[in-house]
Amino acid sequence: MHRTIMRRLIGAAAAVALAGASIPAQAQDFINVLTGGTSGVYYPLGVALSKVFTDKVQGSRPSVQATKASVENLTLLQQGKGEIGFTLGDSLAMGWAGDEEAGFRSKLDKLRGITAIYPNYIQIVATQESGIKSLADLKGKRLSVGAPKSGTELNARAILQGAGLSYKDLGKVEYLPFGESVELMKNRQLDATLQSAGLGVSSIRDLATSVPIVVVEIPAAVVEKVGTPYIKATIPANTYGGQTAPVETAAVVNYLVTHSGVKDETVYQMTKALYESLPDLSAAHAAAKDIKLESALSGMPIPVHPGAQRYFDEKGVKKQGS
Repeated sequence: MHRTIMRRLIGAAAAVALAGASIPAQAQDFINVLTGGTSGVYYPLGVALSKVFTDKVQGSRPSVQATKASVENLTLLQQGKGEIGFTLGDSLAMGWAGDEEAGFRSKLDKLRGITAIYPNYIQIVATQESGIKSLADLKGKRLSVGAPKSGTELNARAILQGAGLSYKDLGKVEYLPFGESVELMKNRQLDATLQSAGLGVSSIRDLATSVPIVVVEIPAAVVEKVGTPYIKATIPANTYGGQTAPVETAAVVNYLVTHSGVKDETVYQMTKALYESLPDLSAAHAAAKDIKLESALSGMPIPVHPGAQRYFDEKGVKKQGS
């Protein structure tokens, strides 16, 4: 009798142990989407992606995390604290190289590419009353350059340097997210903001409805001086209220990235779901209209994850650029 009870207890304990052992195998079902600040473009697109994954990646449990964007996302992926994240191309290249000045203490060797998505436009917007009409006019003025060592802030350093300026030439430098920068501009505590984002970013749209603005040109000569991965781009007329003419600027391609520890099948399903759901992503933010399958591997600065590569092989997509 006692032996029978003991056997049952041991059997039950073994079943519990086996059940416990199976838990890590299920952990990969979690897809944590690393985005950016809630007033940027990464966040609404990340929310839309999580809905797509819920519908189309069987057994997945997606979640969305607001972050300081590119640099933080790459660091978190290296640590295995996310399955997919948004990043700017220059931040990605610097992370892969382990560029200390950009905020990377060592080479992020676990990063793996999924796809190029849309270009981030470097958008410098000033209040009309600040008198700022050109990059040179930023001298002595109050400028917000994004969160410290964020992708936006790295862009700010590069563009100012290309224009022969540095932070020392400015009256005051604020390291603030998009939404907070706009609030300070509304209250006349800030003259201008540099925001690296997709066109039609909500923070600048909000600003344009509150105060008259000037979208400051980044001339082609400055973009050429800064060089790769920056490209010449144009902010079309009427992208923002009061902006009646097109404005020359610079752009950098964004990427979706994962890490080597994420299963091939999971990444394959995420990549497939993304490209089968482009209308849903475009409905979440107009920037997603620039996501094209044919340029998915364009300029990818890190190795492509085998799961994503499998999808692109099926679709006949080849790597372009370097």
